Amino acid sequence: MRIALDSLPFDPITLQTLVRDLAGAVDEGQIEIDRLRQIIREFQRARFGRRAETLEPDQLLLTLEANADHPASMTSVSTMIPDISGAAPTVKPLHRKALPEHLPRTDVTIPADVTACPSCGGALRDAGMTTSEMLDWVPASVRVVRINRPKCACRACGTLHQAPAPERIAEGCLATPGLIAHVLTSRYCDHLPLYRQSQMLARHGVALARSTLADWVKAAAWWLAPLRDQLMNHVCAAERVFADDTPLPILDPGRGRTKTGRLWAYTRDDRHFGGTAPPAVVFYATPDRTSVWPARHLESYRGILQVDGYTGFEHLTRDGKVHLAACWAHTRRKFYELHQTGSPIATEALVQIRALYDIEATLQGLPPDQRKTLREKRSRPRVEALELWLRQKLALLPSRARLAEAIRYALNRWGDLARFIEDGRIDLDTNPVERAIRPVTLGRKNALFAGSEGGANRWAIVASLIETAKLNGIEPFVWLRDVLTRMIDGYPAARLSELLPFPQSINS
Repeated sequence: MRIALDSLPFDPITLQTLVRDLAGAVDEGQIEIDRLRQIIREFQRARFGRRAETLEPDQLLLTLEANADHPASMTSVSTMIPDISGAAPTVKPLHRKALPEHLPRTDVTIPADVTACPSCGGALRDAGMTTSEMLDWVPASVRVVRINRPKCACRACGTLHQAPAPERIAEGCLATPGLIAHVLTSRYCDHLPLYRQSQMLARHGVALARSTLADWVKAAAWWLAPLRDQLMNHVCAAERVFADDTPLPILDPGRGRTKTGRLWAYTRDDRHFGGTAPPAVVFYATPDRTSVWPARHLESYRGILQVDGYTGFEHLTRDGKVHLAACWAHTRRKFYELHQTGSPIATEALVQIRALYDIEATLQGLPPDQRKTLREKRSRPRVEALELWLRQKLALLPSRARLAEAIRYALNRWGDLARFIEDGRIDLDTNPVERAIRPVTLGRKNALFAGSEGGANRWAIVASLIETAKLNGIEPFVWLRDVLTRMIDGYPAARLSELLPFPQSINS
């Protein structure tokens, strides 16, 4: 705001008005400066700061006085402060676990190097044996499986008879189900891009182009796609489903660059409220992030959808068949970013949210009705007090302040955040689906991008089955080799659900 000093008014009232306007402009300018400084500090922390969202004990001490009336908060904070009194801790002796019994054993016997007693020259006799174990590594090897089919000729009519050739995963494919399962596991479980696998095979004397391995992946995904559909049916049968998405760069031919697609994840995990259904995760790749995709993926779903703050999921609630539950971890993250830059209000919010997590830790595995009863008694007073406290703080803050934005983010979703109190099936956060997505992001980092939209779809198909196998404690390679062999041999389509990577499918 510029003022012409040579033409100031002489009227005192006009001058007072001018000074008030100038003071207001200065205040607004200072608010904007503070907001921009806060953004700069957040960028600096994102670039140079640590990733773990943990609270330092000395910072938590700032909130002890404010929480003096809440014994539960005092307990949760004090347990987070390490005891530095007394002598320094000693290093515990190493207690090595026994090596797994299922591993094959190879005996190496070291004979005694003497034939008579070195002390007296007497004869030696057998006095037993000392046995110890060491862990060894046998490098993987590539072999050729020769398929011999004898021919039988009829002397009477001259007709030749021969057993039919075994089915292959694709016409002309040289790979067995075992090799293809190895390629899939290395690519989507161990995150080794195909060009690296091609180099590794070349060290074994087998020259296979990356394009050949890509063809094998394409053929395998075609066989496995119906299993992904069966897996989605299992997920949609749940009473509560987690949903999230992550960027997936996809090569855009003709432009010389990539475009940003999305990988949607839908997870079923009922173990926190005592459910016995196997956990599962299903991925879908899409070219963009519009709300039409989750609506299509979850068209048949009826129940609770626990999600982050993406507004596209709200379209699913229009017909009343889906109810949203929000994520406290995403809400907490907004305050943690401000806590890292020294905001005491943000630190206080973190402590109050931590108290909810302390309560929740005692409810893991309980049935939904017990979780609801205990939450009504222990969590509801804290949630109501936190909402009131946030509204009071919001009224004292400039509307454009970063802390005000974090508080509004929480209050705008408060109904969905507080829904966990009324339903024991709901968790505090969407961490199960976040954990399921994390391996995919690692594979994305190593592979850089999907080669095409078809490649992104194959990525989603195979990752769905591999990550579900990991959730159920099943070795992905063993399962993939078994399932591909069965499907190629003509496993009945009506029984495909029996092949899903669940514990009961191993012995079926």
